[in-house]
Amino acid sequence: MKTILVVDDEPKITQLVRDYLERAGFGVLIAHDGKKALSLAKTEKPSAVILDLGLPQLDGLDFTREFRKTSNAPIIMLTARSEESDKLIGLELGADDYMTKPFSSKELVARVRVVFRRIENATSMSSEMIRVADLTLDVPRMRVTAEKREIEELTPTEFELLATLTRQPGRVFTRAQLLDSIHGVAFESYERAIDAHIKNIRRKIEVKASEPKYVLTVYGVGYKFADK
Repeated sequence: MKTILVVDDEPKITQLVRDYLERAGFGVLIAHDGKKALSLAKTEKPSAVILDLGLPQLDGLDFTREFRKTSNAPIIMLTARSEESDKLIGLELGADDYMTKPFSSKELVARVRVVFRRIENATSMSSEMIRVADLTLDVPRMRVTAEKREIEELTPTEFELLATLTRQPGRVFTRAQLLDSIHGVAFESYERAIDAHIKNIRRKIEVKASEPKYVLTVYGVGYKFADK
C-alpha cells in the first residue's frame, strides 16, 4: 500500500483528505506543522506528500527544500496563496504539482493517482533506453547520464518531461503539450509550471544551466531537445 503524508494545519482539511485517500486505497500519515512533517518523512518515507505551503514552525517551502535533499517522492502543494511567485518557488524547489484552496478532494485523489501512474509507466517499460547525443535515459530505473556524468536524480515530473522531449529530439513542444504529457488528464493547468520544471532539469543535466545545450527554448512557442 502506498502511503501519503498529508501536511496541513487545518484539522478539517487533513481529515477530509484522509477520508478520500483511504477510500481510494492509500495509507495516510498526518502532520499539522512543518517540523513534525519532516520528522515523519524521515522515519516513514512516504510514497508522496500533499503539502500546504502556509504551515507553522517550518513552512511548506522550507519543508520542500529539506525533503528534496533525501527524497524524490512526488509533492503536491496546497495553497491559498494566489501569487505566481509562491507557486513558482515551490515548483522550482521540486514540487510536482499544486492545487489552490478551496480544492476538490476528488480531483486531489486523481492528481495523486496521476503522479503514481507516471512512475509506474516508467518502471513497467522493462528495457526502454533513450539515447540522444551523449545523453542516456534509463527509463525503468529513471536514471540519466550525460557525458558519462551520473545526473542527480530527477523527480518523476522532471524525468517524464525530459523523456517526452528526448523521444522526439528537434520537435518543438508548446507548454500546453508538455503539461498534457505529464498530467495525462485534462486538469486546469498552469503553463508557467513547465518553465519551473525545465529550470530544474537544466540545473541538473546541463554543465552550465544558463547556456543549455540539451533543452533549448524556442521563444514564443515552448521547448525542444537539441537534435545534434
